[in-house]
Amino acid sequence: MTGWADTVIQGVLLGGLYALFAMGLSLIFGVMRLVNIAHGDLIVLAAYLALVVVDATGLGALPALAVCVPLMFLFGYALQRGLLNFTIGGDILPPLLVTFGLSIIIQNGLLELFSADPRALRLGGLETQSFRLGADIVVGRFPLLVLGVAIALTVGIELFFAKTALGRAFRATSDDPEAVRLMGVNDRHVYALAMGIALAIVSVAAVFYGVRTTFGPSDGPDRLLFAFESVIIGGLGSFWGTLAGGIVLGIAQAVGFRLDPGWGVLTGHLAFLAVLLFKPSGLFPRTR
Repeated sequence: MTGWADTVIQGVLLGGLYALFAMGLSLIFGVMRLVNIAHGDLIVLAAYLALVVVDATGLGALPALAVCVPLMFLFGYALQRGLLNFTIGGDILPPLLVTFGLSIIIQNGLLELFSADPRALRLGGLETQSFRLGADIVVGRFPLLVLGVAIALTVGIELFFAKTALGRAFRATSDDPEAVRLMGVNDRHVYALAMGIALAIVSVAAVFYGVRTTFGPSDGPDRLLFAFESVIIGGLGSFWGTLAGGIVLGIAQAVGFRLDPGWGVLTGHLAFLAVLLFKPSGLFPRTR
């Protein structure tokens, strides 16, 4: 039993990282109903940005977020305002095609600039520190930090949407953009702010991802897949659902790895398909 308890704990901790991958994707879909195919590649792009900041300034990976978060926010705002706003409308195909093209550009640009060699970020040893729960359960301090940040961001985003004027503007624009425009709100500006916030969250996820494992230019599609599965499992547009979806995916993969080293990712996909089959709206769909 202790072994299975350790497996579940490790799955929950892994799920915190997946929830961070998915949170920006959930926000973007919740506000503007845009499915961003380039989301995973933007995570990788932010990881490389953190690497450049660390190498150029000598800062640690976490202090580098003070530079990466505002830069990714500005990039997200410019990307939405200058490109993606022109694709939003009644047809879902244009944003899919444009973000797919953006994905290809990011992958090939990173390959040209950094080569295919894997890179990593470091936290001065924190990534390898752990403590024991009982005799047989070991918990890593870094994965616990990631889960704590994922929970804190979920609480923060929920409060932001519920308590702030901009959060209410996001919700109103999501529900009825035409009515919002008639009230004098610039929905294009609102969309750009949403993308900026989403990519600021992406930068946090990217730094933790770069510390947890190595990364390369072609890793984006896998990050997108884990983020997408977390969002669907939890329920579209629900931030608590996204957190829960990431944890469910993490536990499913941990159980698969325990059963057989080759089954980890497969069991995560099977959990995703099971949710689609039995509860297509997700475990905790948005009700507001």
